[in-house]
Amino acid sequence: MIYLFKDSALASMECFVDRATLFAFDLDGTLAPIVPDPGNIGIPEAVRKELAILNKSMNVAVITGRSCDDARSHLGISPRYLIGNHGAEGLAEWRMREKEFSRTADSWQDQLTLLLPFNDRHGISIENKGTTLSIHYRYADNIEVAHASILRAIHKLVPRPRRVSGKCIENLIPENAPDKGIALKILMRQAACPKGFFAGDDETDEDVFRLDDENIFTVQIGGKSGSRAKFYLKDQHEITRLLREINKIAKRIKR
Repeated sequence: MIYLFKDSALASMECFVDRATLFAFDLDGTLAPIVPDPGNIGIPEAVRKELAILNKSMNVAVITGRSCDDARSHLGISPRYLIGNHGAEGLAEWRMREKEFSRTADSWQDQLTLLLPFNDRHGISIENKGTTLSIHYRYADNIEVAHASILRAIHKLVPRPRRVSGKCIENLIPENAPDKGIALKILMRQAACPKGFFAGDDETDEDVFRLDDENIFTVQIGGKSGSRAKFYLKDQHEITRLLREINKIAKRIKR
């Protein structure tokens, strides 16, 4: 990966972006800093301001692991596209399948009630987000023991989920649900944008980075080793500058 704020990388971004570019962003860890309690996230005012400016002039999408309702309550703006549950919620052409995904998530929750009895959870919490499930263990007494018990339980679930690990979290996604990469490609087609720009920070965002599409400009937040993104930022604090740079380009190409 190449650090985006090198002159040559910024020049590459300027050459890439045009009026037919869809700009998509993850929420937690990208637009908003990670916090111990996910319910307390907040988008910094400077980020919100730049995102609102971009939202007025270009096609903007937020593709997040949160449910759409949850994400909407934190955004403070209304992007043209809002996709939740890692791609499994909010896509028009997949709407009929969302009920199926929700039934699967409900079934997993019922199974986990038996596989991870409440009295034995010790800081483990199960979050049903509608079409996907997340198991949090940040507050477990023993992180390693908790994670091991979670993995044993997941292995017994029927049907088997697509498991995506995060920071003290296991995301359980229906195997046949669209991921963030599929979601971005669908949105590009819907918006009639042959180019896409995507910034994200965690493992579910690798579904976009792995597309390795020359028409998608990818930015990983944090510079994680092994990421398939083409460019990176050092940390979430640099997202404000990224949005400012994009807005400068957008202003020039709109003239």
